[in-house]
Amino acid sequence: MTFHLLISETKPSDQPRIEHLLDKAFGLDRRTKSSYRLREGNHTVPGLSLVVRDEDVGIAGSVSFWPLAIGEAGTPALLLGPLAVHPARQRLGIGLELMREGLARARAMGHRLVILVGDEPYYGKLGFRRLPHNLCTMPGPTNPERLLYLELEPGALAGVHGLVLPPHRHHGKDSAPLAVPEAAEAEKQHAEA
Repeated sequence: MTFHLLISETKPSDQPRIEHLLDKAFGLDRRTKSSYRLREGNHTVPGLSLVVRDEDVGIAGSVSFWPLAIGEAGTPALLLGPLAVHPARQRLGIGLELMREGLARARAMGHRLVILVGDEPYYGKLGFRRLPHNLCTMPGPTNPERLLYLELEPGALAGVHGLVLPPHRHHGKDSAPLAVPEAAEAEKQHAEA
C-alpha cells in the first residue's frame, strides 16, 4: 500500500472525527487518566494541533501540544498528547511523523521542554527519556516509569521541579494546596497513568 503523508493543522470541523479516533485508540475511559487533568480547562497551543487526513478513514492520525507550568516558578513546558493513529493506518510511521513535525514547530516557536506520559521504547525513538523520579509530580496517579521528557533546548530541564499544572491552575506558592501530601506521593506515582 502506498500512502502519501500530508500533515496539516487541525480545523474546528476536525474535532468530532478526532474525538472518535481518540475513543477508538484509547477507549471511552481515556478521560480518567491523569494527563487529562492537565487538559481540563486548558487550550492547545495554536499551530501545534496536527492531523493527517485520509480519504478512506478520515483522520488517520492526530497529535496536540498543551501549555504547562511546573513548580512554584511556573516553568513553561508542553504536554504532548494525545497522539493517536487510526488502527487501519498504524505501522506506517504516521505517529512519529506527527511528533517530528509538532516538535519542530514547537522548537521554532521557542518552546524549550516537552513532557508526556507514554511508553519509552516508542517515544525514545525521538529522544524522549524517563523523567528523573520525584522531579515532577502529576496532578493524579501516574506511573513514574511512563513520565517522559524531551529538551528542545539543551539544559531546559535544569532547575525544573514540582507540581505539573495547566497555566490557568498555576498560582506559584498558592498552588501548594493542590500538591499531593509527601506520604502519599510515592504511592500515587506508582499507580498506572
